[in-house]
Amino acid sequence: MDSTKKTKQITSAMEMVSASKMSKAEQNAKSFIPYSAKIQEVVANIAAEDTDVSHPMLEHRDVKKTGYIVITSDRGLAGAYNSSVLRHLYETVQEKHNSTDEYTVIAVGRMAYEFCKKRNMPIARSIIGVADQPDFADIKELASDTVRMYSDQEIDELSIFYNHYVSAISQQVTTNRILPITDIQEEQTGSNSEYEYEPDQKQILEVLLPQYAESLIFGALLDSKASEHAARRTAMNSATDNADELIDDLELAYNRARQGAITQEITEITGGVAALE
Repeated sequence: MDSTKKTKQITSAMEMVSASKMSKAEQNAKSFIPYSAKIQEVVANIAAEDTDVSHPMLEHRDVKKTGYIVITSDRGLAGAYNSSVLRHLYETVQEKHNSTDEYTVIAVGRMAYEFCKKRNMPIARSIIGVADQPDFADIKELASDTVRMYSDQEIDELSIFYNHYVSAISQQVTTNRILPITDIQEEQTGSNSEYEYEPDQKQILEVLLPQYAESLIFGALLDSKASEHAARRTAMNSATDNADELIDDLELAYNRARQGAITQEITEITGGVAALE
């Protein structure tokens, strides 16, 4: 009982910490959306004004090798947060590829790195120890290198696997294709903004498209971090509730055993008195 009570104190404290981190992470994820949306709006505006606009990131090509970014946590105790996204990645790889030459993984988080390494899945890039409230600088190098892999034709397609934050009690495994960017021209931003471009649209597109792809990666990371803290909070809440139930069961068993021992002692005393008489 003492051991379970101490464990309950730990899980209860972890639940409160995760709740605090979740609130901040949710705010970070929501505050990043306007930035990403504005880049998309500008790129879509260029594409709409100039039908001759072209860029490797906007064009389909034969897919010989696919890149998968998978975002997990560095620690466990988060329920099905890690296992769900890793299982989805593994099923996708098994379904679409016959050889490890056909894909590569960019692992974000210790769980993703160890999962892929254990199964001999090719890992092109990895990062471990991302902060609970990450800045873009934390993953800028990884994001830039990953986008550069597509530009250099090391990969022909790039998708990302992560947990989308729906609510404090719900996270959804999500897969998005980041590159090539084929649907941006069809996106309706609802904005009638007019832009003047300097020096010209093509050069601006050369800068904006990599930034847009990197922003999608960072936005997914922020979303995933909010999901991680929410999942850990839910898991620790369940662990605390289970500890309460276990303590009740142990106390009941203890009281029964204690009552049985007292009854046994009374019986022995009574028997001894009767023998003396």
